[in-house]
Amino acid sequence: MDKQRIHETNGIYWDTRGNEFLKAIVLPQYGAFVSEEKHQLFGDVTGLKMLEIGCGNGQSLQYHGERQAAELWGVDISEKQLEKAAQRLAAGCGLEAVLLCSPMEEECGIPASYFDIVYSIYAIGWTTDLEGTFARIASYLRTDGVFIFSWSHPIHRCIVQDDGQYVFRKSYFDEKWHPVSPDYVQGELILADRKLSDYINALAKAGFVIEQMIEESDGDILQMSDDSDDLAGRAAMFPVTFVLKARKL
Repeated sequence: MDKQRIHETNGIYWDTRGNEFLKAIVLPQYGAFVSEEKHQLFGDVTGLKMLEIGCGNGQSLQYHGERQAAELWGVDISEKQLEKAAQRLAAGCGLEAVLLCSPMEEECGIPASYFDIVYSIYAIGWTTDLEGTFARIASYLRTDGVFIFSWSHPIHRCIVQDDGQYVFRKSYFDEKWHPVSPDYVQGELILADRKLSDYINALAKAGFVIEQMIEESDGDILQMSDDSDDLAGRAAMFPVTFVLKARKL
């Protein structure tokens, strides 16, 4: 695995293509068919110091700013996305955030033992060093601070539709890095598919205790979906998104 190549390839993608088309992966959505409105993992954020890992164009930061978070911080690999985030926050409701351009795995000047909540909406899976990233996140949090993140469910990544049936296209245990080209936009990304146990064990090693895991699809959102939506059909059969909430000991 060439970390520099992965960072460069993925950074170019987000710089040139952006993530504005990814409507379901900014709060109040954790990803496809899972919402904060239903699960209330954050609760009241009034007066809290919050850091987003992989903040993209700032929509989730804005969500918390509008709910009276005291401080907003964000880190992202794409300078272009951070520019969009700053513009969105200023134009939307006069919010400000400390925005840092860096891979999430690397030291970038984020203060230690400072934040009440660190969160990541569909970004944590891009890390090239899961254990190292979780250790860094633990260092950013005060004792008893909360870490919430969502990502594509590993089972979802393994299954394809074939002649009206869902079948495994690859092994659940295959964690090799590979190029992916999303169907809905041109460009290339490099990604590895991890097991749920990788995330859980990395959290434990970094000193977190898991408080809640969500992998069920929201039935109310499913009912509002178009019958021809393949993703909704998948979400009715198996999880496509998972969310973990953990607390620093």
